[in-house]
Amino acid sequence: MGDVTPTLSNSTARPSWRPGDRRSDRASMLRVNQAGEYGATRIYAGQLAVLRGSSPAAHLVAHMASQEDRHLARFNVLMAERRVRPTLLQPLWHVGGYALGAVTALIGEKAAMACTVAVETEIDLHYAEQLEQLGEDDPEMSADIREFQAEEVEHREIASKAGAAET
Repeated sequence: MGDVTPTLSNSTARPSWRPGDRRSDRASMLRVNQAGEYGATRIYAGQLAVLRGSSPAAHLVAHMASQEDRHLARFNVLMAERRVRPTLLQPLWHVGGYALGAVTALIGEKAAMACTVAVETEIDLHYAEQLEQLGEDDPEMSADIREFQAEEVEHREIASKAGAAET
């Protein structure tokens, strides 16, 4: 049958990706990050609905929630600018995140803090992986991820000091 090797119309053009090249799917990263931050805001909303407003844990959760709101707002802006659609699972995160937060707070303040430690540990690993994948390909998103990762680690440390380790 003849040669079926694909050819480029411009012989000097190089495909943007070749086998073996690192490929970072920034749209998927952004979609996952926005969904994660949305889920975090819902977890904290559920916890705040149950925790007494004057409790020490409620004050900690409110602080962490305000940072998560900022993270979510930033990822929403990036998604709009880059024309990335949100996850189709957002309704699940809406209900599931709130339920997880409310249930852990109903168990007690230490359980709510343990939930934060567990979630933030995974987010820290997730963001570290993304930063490695991005390399220098997207300095804007990398800077946001670095900043948010530091705050997620701070949340984990706050929750751990607030008694999560005692559960």
